[in-house]
Amino acid sequence: MRYREKKDDSQHVDISPLIDMVFILLIFFMVTTTFVKDMNLEINRPSTSSAAPASSKAIRVYVDKLGEVYIDEQPVKLWVIQSIMRDALKYSTEKSVLIVIDEGVAAGKLVNVVDQIKLAGAKDVGVATVTEAG
Repeated sequence: MRYREKKDDSQHVDISPLIDMVFILLIFFMVTTTFVKDMNLEINRPSTSSAAPASSKAIRVYVDKLGEVYIDEQPVKLWVIQSIMRDALKYSTEKSVLIVIDEGVAAGKLVNVVDQIKLAGAKDVGVATVTEAG
């Protein structure tokens, strides 16, 4: 008489490839995510009743209470805005710009900045207010 081995009929599912793929996807999404952060300028934004949320993909231009213009946290002269914005808009899909401006800035300064941005090829130019949620 021989001893007969019993076959194990239970099947095992190996989930380690599944876990590996989940981690790879997690890393992919973490690396490709863009984060929008505002500059640390002290700006008193004007308020409005007809404000709408701004796009998070809009290029942001900052104008402080002294009338200094900042793009990518770098101070920029008025005559250089057009060339910098042209380069920035070249790689932008939405072609929209958001101007974050202090409440005390003269309207003429805002008009000059908007004019330079429009000449650079921006399709939408908005002004950030207190209730701007973007």
